[in-house]
Amino acid sequence: MADTSAAEKTPITIKKYANRRLYNTATSSYVTLDHLAQMVKEGVEFVVYDAKSGDDITRPVLTQIIVEEEAKGHNLLPVGFLRQLIGFYGDSLQALVPGYLEQTMQAFARNQDQMRHYMRDTLEGLFPFTQFEEMNKQNMAFFESAMNMFTPGGANGANGADKAAGAGNSKAAPDVPDAPDAKGAAAERQLAEMRAKLDSMQKELDSLTGGGSSSA
Repeated sequence: MADTSAAEKTPITIKKYANRRLYNTATSSYVTLDHLAQMVKEGVEFVVYDAKSGDDITRPVLTQIIVEEEAKGHNLLPVGFLRQLIGFYGDSLQALVPGYLEQTMQAFARNQDQMRHYMRDTLEGLFPFTQFEEMNKQNMAFFESAMNMFTPGGANGANGADKAAGAGNSKAAPDVPDAPDAKGAAAERQLAEMRAKLDSMQKELDSLTGGGSSSA
């Protein structure tokens, strides 16, 4: 198991010949800078050696990949950053720059998932789906309000108010013979109020959905 894991971590050897061709010794095939760039994105470790001298030329090859990507318009390096970086060549702090840049990029890579989450939350307001979600929430609020009108508590509350009104009328005029008519009038009033609320809700729903007047 230890030998297998060690083998997996062994970088792939790429040889560069005098004709600038790159040879992948792991696949026994010639590759291009685009292939090497894809290997970097996939996390595949490799080192590049000059086929004639045996020198490690991984750094200049990776730099060449960056130059090629920048030339394609995939700009990652701001002009100001490049000017500052060039200014450090030959400076007394030159030896500190590589370690600082490497640690900065490693910290950025560790936090990239959290940064992607922040970016998604920031741009979420630009997506049209958010507007539909808000509309659905408002529609659900109206539907819940409509359902509450038909719950037993709401009906009992209305009936209780009518009963209280009926009780007050019976005390004031106990000998009124047409009590059933009073109950019928109260029921009609309750029905009229319910229809008015439903009409109001329908108008609000129509304004949200952009629809016209509902057909009767």
